[in-house]
Amino acid sequence: MFHGSVEGAPGLTVDRYGDLILVQSFHQPLSAEARAEAEAFYASQLPGLDFVYNDRSQGNSRINNPLPPGVLEKAHMPRIATELGVSYRIQARHAGQDPWLFLDARAARRRVMREAQGKSLLNLFAYTCGTGLVAAMAGASHVVNVDFAESSLSIGKENARLNELAVRPRFVKSDAFAAMRQYSGLGQPARVRGKPMPPFPILEAKQFDIVYLDPPRYAKSPFGVVDLVNDYPGVFKPALLCTAEGGTLICCNNVAQVEREAWLDQLERSARKAGRPIREMEWITPEADFPSPDGRHPLKIALLRV
Repeated sequence: MFHGSVEGAPGLTVDRYGDLILVQSFHQPLSAEARAEAEAFYASQLPGLDFVYNDRSQGNSRINNPLPPGVLEKAHMPRIATELGVSYRIQARHAGQDPWLFLDARAARRRVMREAQGKSLLNLFAYTCGTGLVAAMAGASHVVNVDFAESSLSIGKENARLNELAVRPRFVKSDAFAAMRQYSGLGQPARVRGKPMPPFPILEAKQFDIVYLDPPRYAKSPFGVVDLVNDYPGVFKPALLCTAEGGTLICCNNVAQVEREAWLDQLERSARKAGRPIREMEWITPEADFPSPDGRHPLKIALLRV
């Protein structure tokens, strides 16, 4: 409902999930006066909804503002929200920090629903598996969700149970690099430079009709480094090699400072170098509730036919 980075208050967001209004601050805390003003405004516009404020402006983005009794219970209350006919488990506060569904990626989920019928889909860095869920709902032939966090996959499994799906998704607890190397046929050795790698599931080589790639800004593990600012090709290339010839790779970059055209040029050069040039591309633009007056959306989504 409010997208502060392009609406005059960078670092402030207001999202609605069913009967929950979730306010988050990322750069500096809301003052008590501003918080009361926001709560009163939304109470007048959307009466009867629960209002929860999460301050994430401190180090490591942890939620640090205390909530009074009553509001705290509402913050931890399990809820169900529905988007595009798909139901999701939602909770304002939980053991993690991010909401269990990122609303700015709705445009991508909507597009996946259009593309997925009868096709296989690999959902990388799946988090709570929203993209895999919409693909399964739309009649995909095979859906695989990959994430290293069992806590995230467990929410994805709960989400799957909430819906009547055309196919049962698969949930793979794995570092994305280990999974991509195996699916692409490159292989993931158990030892690298003489050192044993952490445990990872053994997966058969398989390419997918659609690959959805939505990595975090930065992550480091023994298997590889994700760096959306300095080295997107490092995660793009193995994802590309998991995509079947003639298939579709949907890539996301959520770093506002990365220029869209420079990022696309990086993808095109990386694809050519890998011997899998991009045949067609299309920008998927976030929907109207995530406005961008200058057309420079912080979230960039590129649909690539390869």
